[in-house]
Amino acid sequence: MLIERIDIHPTHTYGDFKLRRGKPFPFGATLVPGGVNFSIFSSHATSCTLVLFKKHTPEPMAEIPFPDEFRIGNVYCMVVFNLDYETLEYGYRMDGANNFQEGHWFDKNKILMDPYAKIIGGRDIWGVTPDWNDCYHHRARLAFDDFDWEDDRPLEISPEDQVIYEMHVRSFTRHPSSGVKHPGTFAGIREKIPYLKELGVNAIELMPVFEFDEFENSRISPQTGEMLLNYWGYSTVGFFAPKAGYAATGKLGMQVDEFKALVKDLHKNGIEVILDVVFNHTAEGNENGPYISFRGLDNKTYYMLTPEGYYYNFSGCGNTLNCNNPIVRGMVLDCLRYWAAEYHIDGFRFDLASILGRDPWGAPLPNPPLLETLAFDPILARCKLIAEAWDAGGLYQVGSFPAYGRWAEWNGKYRDSIRKFLKGDGTVGDMAQRLQGSPDLYAWAGRAPATSINFITAHDGFTLADLVSYNQKHNQANGENNNDGANDNESWNCGAEGWTEDPGINALRRRQMRNAIAMLMVSQGVPMLLMGDEVGRSQNGNNNTYCHDSALTWLNWELLARNTDLFRFVKHCIAFRKGHPVLRNRRHFWNRDYVGSGYADITWHGTQAWNADWSPYSQTLAFMLCGKHAKEGTVEDNYIYVAMNMHWEAHWFELPGLHPGMQWHVFANTGCTPPEDSWEPGTEPLLDNQSGLLLSDRSVVILVGK
Repeated sequence: MLIERIDIHPTHTYGDFKLRRGKPFPFGATLVPGGVNFSIFSSHATSCTLVLFKKHTPEPMAEIPFPDEFRIGNVYCMVVFNLDYETLEYGYRMDGANNFQEGHWFDKNKILMDPYAKIIGGRDIWGVTPDWNDCYHHRARLAFDDFDWEDDRPLEISPEDQVIYEMHVRSFTRHPSSGVKHPGTFAGIREKIPYLKELGVNAIELMPVFEFDEFENSRISPQTGEMLLNYWGYSTVGFFAPKAGYAATGKLGMQVDEFKALVKDLHKNGIEVILDVVFNHTAEGNENGPYISFRGLDNKTYYMLTPEGYYYNFSGCGNTLNCNNPIVRGMVLDCLRYWAAEYHIDGFRFDLASILGRDPWGAPLPNPPLLETLAFDPILARCKLIAEAWDAGGLYQVGSFPAYGRWAEWNGKYRDSIRKFLKGDGTVGDMAQRLQGSPDLYAWAGRAPATSINFITAHDGFTLADLVSYNQKHNQANGENNNDGANDNESWNCGAEGWTEDPGINALRRRQMRNAIAMLMVSQGVPMLLMGDEVGRSQNGNNNTYCHDSALTWLNWELLARNTDLFRFVKHCIAFRKGHPVLRNRRHFWNRDYVGSGYADITWHGTQAWNADWSPYSQTLAFMLCGKHAKEGTVEDNYIYVAMNMHWEAHWFELPGLHPGMQWHVFANTGCTPPEDSWEPGTEPLLDNQSGLLLSDRSVVILVGK
């Protein structure tokens, strides 16, 4: 005999609605037999009301107070039966104390978004001005687990084998020249997967895709008259929901499936997906910011507050999430588990991650609970965890971030060292450390070279083309009197500020871009390339384009035809790296021969073989990698020699001799005119003079011994 379930029967009614005490876990809104389970936390609220809307309607269709007996601990949980969940939007009202100094901001007149909402409506189409009189701007909706993943799973590419491509979802295909059907969307990226495969990258790092409000702090530029937006999205509204405005189907509420389809297709093509996540602050801003969710639910729990009740601002964005509070820590863990399990995400890059290691009063913790929890979580065990190891409060932890054997870091010191050496400053000693995967930062703690995410440019700063074209930032279009953005760019304009028709300066700039790419791709660690650097994308000297949704930030695909030589060079360098395991070691060099090859794993040279010039003013450096030591001697590779001359004069470099029967071949010489600046790996021509070669001024040569 079939016994009917007891838990599908209501025990309470409220008007026409049938109710039952709900389950406290999971938080959020969950489909259950016959209804929806609503669960919301607040440790200081005195009462809670569920507010129900039909999609897109301005006023609620019902408000249902949680009966006292439906509160379990500090969790309000209730099942509401017979809801049309496909057309449902919901929120909450919380009542309680409103006392600024005590940290309480309860206001039952505010409708609050569920922080665990899996879909958020209200900004369904990018850039469509919202109704500012709407009583509920960011509307929680239910998501349905009906996507067919087939046999997809995260790729689990070894970190040292990654080549990361950082991109902005909208900028990548928004330009009319992209030629995609749905510009500026997840679907648009799917159409460009063949391009990513041709380039050779095997991971994309997406700037924030969690739901955010592009109209936050929107304003008219006094210089251009254009609308300035919250374009980058580093101001999260909802941590569990993909950005509707990034989906061609967002207006239909199908952004979940569209983003999953993108991940699935990228995986089919051998490309991992890393998400840039922002857990250091939220879109609610400072004391003058809006009520969206956390502020009205439990302000004192979710945010770091001064004794007077003000927000600590270690993020530089008005507030700081209290990430080492157990409740907030649990939410962050739930969020990352959700994206890893439900979206098959391969890794996460944490914006201003040092904040995650501060205690509720802002002091750095020696053993941060959140960072440790994420490092040892069983669901996240194969996900890449990448820290931006600093914050806006002055905490800088590159090389000392609490890693627990798991965390990698955006290596800001790598960026600075390469930039200095590229323009003829810096020291060869510092450069040598960066080329080896920064053992001075990581080897002492037993951290692998792949701990270092090597980058020369990123979204935050100059593009590669601008790095060699501008001495100063030019951010006037941001409307902040050029006061925003970093001033210490370590850039060099090669002789003229901005664009010029001088053929000599332009040739030098093209060579400098190739030099940078070459250095990046022969460094131990994990290289990260900024979107468009492979085709010379410029932002006209603006190093902080956080507010521009325009041609300034969009990738102009016509650059591919204009700068074919640069694209070919980058493509060759990536292929060269992927083809030579000696460039992708799992452990730091030992600086000795431990396999009996007759050569140490790495040796250093200069204009004289076996005799590098380590003087403070040296601008020449070379090194040789012994292929017998590739991957700690577990695989065999060719020998590789890299010579760098950042002096303004040409220099003759003596070459180290190889074993009998081996000869040097030329893979790349940035001093040569394209297409002879690089060769497809495997087709490298024999070097005419095996004893030495002349490096032109400011150039890099890469040789293969085989």
